[in-house]
Amino acid sequence: MKMFASPKSRLLVLGALAVTFASVVAVAQHAPARAPMGGRHSHGAMHQQASAPAVVPTMPGQDAFGTIQEIVRILEADPTTDWSKVTLSALREHLIDMNEVTLKAAAAERIVDCGIEIAVTANGRTLDAIRRMIPAHARELDQVPGWRARTEALPDGIQLTVTSADPKEVARIRGLGFIGLLVSGAHHQPHHLAMARGEHVH
Repeated sequence: MKMFASPKSRLLVLGALAVTFASVVAVAQHAPARAPMGGRHSHGAMHQQASAPAVVPTMPGQDAFGTIQEIVRILEADPTTDWSKVTLSALREHLIDMNEVTLKAAAAERIVDCGIEIAVTANGRTLDAIRRMIPAHARELDQVPGWRARTEALPDGIQLTVTSADPKEVARIRGLGFIGLLVSGAHHQPHHLAMARGEHVH
């Protein structure tokens, strides 16, 4: 006996095959795309990775550069800034002075009654910086409660003397020494901002 002998039977079989084929195609079209083999990322994963926020350095790379950058941001954020008076070049020169005195000046310390005496000396550009900075800073130190600060001119620098009548303050002054006294006080940052605004220069 032959299978599908009648035309009607053949039509039924062909119809069933057509329905099956259509179902397979529909499933394939709606199936989620797989990532390629070999560890490659899909386009969506690559896009997500590319849009991730980049890590940005925060250090300016140089101290004076960072100081001036901070001042500029403060000035730009202040709507009252008078840009016709801003003198960042004066601040830059002052920061050079600070670098010269901090790193290149010689500082010979000597214990005296009730305090310390420091001969701050150098030549050239460093000597100029000493003559600008040390007397100005002595005036600030003289405002510290219980301290007395004075300066005297030397042929190659400035002599700074800081004393106190309080034995505890005497110990503090001597312990600070030249560089500790140089950084004492809270006037530096406001002074830098005022200088940048053109309000005060040594």
